Formats: sequence, C-alpha cells, structure tokens
Amino acid sequence: MRGRWKYRLSFLVRAPHHLSLLWPGLRIPQRSVLCARSRPRAMANFSSSWEMPLVAVCQVTSTPDKQQNFKACAELVREAARLGACLAFLPEAFDFIARDPAETLHLSEPLGGALLGEYAQLARECGLWLSLGGFHERGHDWEQTQKIYNCHVLLDSEGETSQRFRLPLAKLFCLNEGSVVATYRKTHLCDVEIPGQGPMRESNSTMPGPRLELPVRTPAGQVGLAICYDMRFPELSLALAQAGAEILTYPSAFGSVTGPAHWEVLLRARAIETQCYVVAAAQCGRHHEKRASYGHSMVVDPWGTVVARCSEGPGLCLARIDLGYLRQLRQHLPVFQHRRPDLYGNLGRPL
Repeated sequence: MRGRWKYRLSFLVRAPHHLSLLWPGLRIPQRSVLCARSRPRAMANFSSSWEMPLVAVCQVTSTPDKQQNFKACAELVREAARLGACLAFLPEAFDFIARDPAETLHLSEPLGGALLGEYAQLARECGLWLSLGGFHERGHDWEQTQKIYNCHVLLDSEGETSQRFRLPLAKLFCLNEGSVVATYRKTHLCDVEIPGQGPMRESNSTMPGPRLELPVRTPAGQVGLAICYDMRFPELSLALAQAGAEILTYPSAFGSVTGPAHWEVLLRARAIETQCYVVAAAQCGRHHEKRASYGHSMVVDPWGTVVARCSEGPGLCLARIDLGYLRQLRQHLPVFQHRRPDLYGNLGRPL
C-alpha cells in the first residue's frame, strides 16, 4: 500500500456528532472537505500516512462562561483522541473571552488553579498532549502589577505518550494528573486601532512576556510556541526555526477585518520562510455583544500549502505531520545556509 500513495491527506471535521466512515479509524462528516495536494515532483517519496503523527486543531467560540468553554473544548479534545491524534491545539483565550479588562482580571487564574487542573486531567484521560494556546495567567507578580500574562501552556499526558517521547528537560511542574512541560508568555501585545474592527488594548490588562522559549520535543515533532499577534514578527519565527522548531503554532483570536486580509497570508509566509509546519487554532464567531473572531483554523505545510482548515463555526481539523518531507524540503532548498548576516544582520538569531 505504501507505494500507491500519491498525495498527502488532510481533512476537516466540522462537529463531533456528524461523522461518516472514511477509512478504518478515521471518521469525518459527510460535508467535510478532503484536501489532497500533490507535492513537488522531486519530493514525491514520503512515508505512509500511517507512520506520520496526526494532530488536531480545535476551533471554538469562547465566552465569559469558563465552565461552558471547558465543556466545548473537552468535547473536541475527546473527539481528537478518538480519531487518533497525538496532540491537540486549542486557540488563544480558550479559557474565556471577557467583555472588558476588569472582567478579564477577575476571571483569571494562576497556572496551578482549578481550570488547568481540569485540562491536565483531560490530557491524561485522553492520552494526548495539549497545546493550550493562551491562558489568562495570574503570574508571580500579580500582587504587584495587578496584570496578567497571556500564557501558552503545553501539557503532556503523563502516560504512555510522555514515556515514549520523554523530554530532555525536566517538567516544570505537575497539575493533578498531567504535567506542564512548557510555558510561553506572549511577547508582542496587540495594542491596535483597526478601522471597522474597534480598538484593542491588550496591555491594559496584560504584561508582555520577557523571553522566547526553546522548541519542545513532542510526539508530533519539535514545537515552537507563539501566540496570535506574534505572527506579524518574522524574527520570532526565524529564531524558533534556527533553534530547531519543526512546527510553529500560532493560537489566535483574529478579528473580522484583519482576518480576511492577513490571516492566511501571514501563516503561509511564516511556513515558507522557516520551512516549518504552521498550526493555527483560532477563535470563531461572536463571543458576546462586544467581540467576534474570524475563525478559519488551519495547518500549513513547509511548502506553504494549506493542508487542513476549519470553515465556519466550532469544530476541528486534522493533519498528518510528515517530518521526512520537511527534512527533504530543507535539503533541496537550504535557505538557512544561504543567509547573509554579514549584509543585513542576524534576523531571528538563534535562542
């Protein structure tokens, strides 16, 4: 069977309860789109899809109701596990989207709080890793600053998966049943005024993170952590790629004006320039009377092809991560070897 594969297969799941059989172990809804795109001819030989890790990208509509948000995210995570994913990505503000800065601060929690404990238990129950794309974190300086961090949290399953893919670094700390293996606090805060979209002042309630974090070894590959607005700064993605990232992830809550104009273009650009997979879980729909998000979660391969995407509404999409293809592409197109820091400086210098 291996020699008969001609395409990379990725697919979309709109909602867990509208499913039909595609092949054994993989179910998608009847109205889903199956994306099968051919590769450059010189790179047509690649691993069987059954040998490639499967990742799930979850699209949700968060509200100020934290428990309702958890139920919605947990349903998608459980469906991702049932479909065979080893890692599920949740978007920025998966925990909640508040109506104003005061409500944001009131609803925030420390990393060791009850909500992340529920997600850690969910990761263990499902036997997969979780990328929690943007948690409203009360940090160690909460008492002094009365501001929070937008914190990307990576949880392992603390089970068979984490034993097989043991990290070279010690875990940061444990949350009940699972372990936090990495945290990244958003370094670029979104303080913008977009006509037709309304002003956003993330810095009113949020502190910028102090540093980037090294890519983390996961069952899907080396993952570099970022959040939403970070995608507008290619230096960050280049630094992560030069530090060993194979997958860049940009969990987001893009607006309705910037989304159609910039979302896909930026994600594809980051994938092409770094020769990484790019995984972008997104918020979608109307969160409350003051805010709505664009959606269109997607996975982009190192060639810049969108290999999986969500459409409208909550749901998830799935994609195989072919690291053999990534390495072959980097060998055929060795852009990192061709850089000229003597002429324009070392953009995105290694971490």
